[in-house]
Amino acid sequence: MNKLRTLVSLGLLLWLVGCANGTHRLPYDSWRLGFGTPNYMEVWIETADAVDVRDRVFRSAMSGIASTQSPKNLRSDPRGWPEQPGAGAGKQVLGADLPRLLYVRWQSLAEPQTYEAYIVIPEATREAMVKSELGYCAARGQWREDYRKMLTVGLAPGGIAKVWLLGPCLSAIDVTRVQATVVKVGPYDGTSGGQHRPLSDTSKSYIEKHGIPYCSW
Repeated sequence: MNKLRTLVSLGLLLWLVGCANGTHRLPYDSWRLGFGTPNYMEVWIETADAVDVRDRVFRSAMSGIASTQSPKNLRSDPRGWPEQPGAGAGKQVLGADLPRLLYVRWQSLAEPQTYEAYIVIPEATREAMVKSELGYCAARGQWREDYRKMLTVGLAPGGIAKVWLLGPCLSAIDVTRVQATVVKVGPYDGTSGGQHRPLSDTSKSYIEKHGIPYCSW
């Protein structure tokens, strides 16, 4: 009996320490970081790093191709952002607490140009990430309690980074809009001789025909 009480007491102590350190702060295992672009405006993400509220850095939380639609009929309009953006191409940020800062360095293939942006996540956004709300899941045809645990970043020519917070069954809410700066050394920290990744033939054809609608994002 004494041994059982000791084990129970130890377990309770560890649980309390974990709470004090923020280990149990999130009501879910991880949050998601995703990226998208306007149609035809392709992007290659060199790195997307996240810093949580405990100042832990999660390097390369995402890298690679951002989600893009490039219909071959060249009739899709890339101007503006959708009212309800999708999750984008991304990954779960495992082991992180709530996000405080995002750093993104990317190649805007449509221009081409390399940008970097520091995106501060407001406290109001973090509060929304741990607030359970009732949402309708169209895929399941039912209502259920859910969390907004998905950050989607839209990257557009001119160095625009637009951020939304959404959930699998909850509508997106605006977080922030950031103007990035040009990375003067060029892509890949200047190691590629100024060569960006190639633009797809479809996107290249669209831009040659219609141009880039700057100031629409």
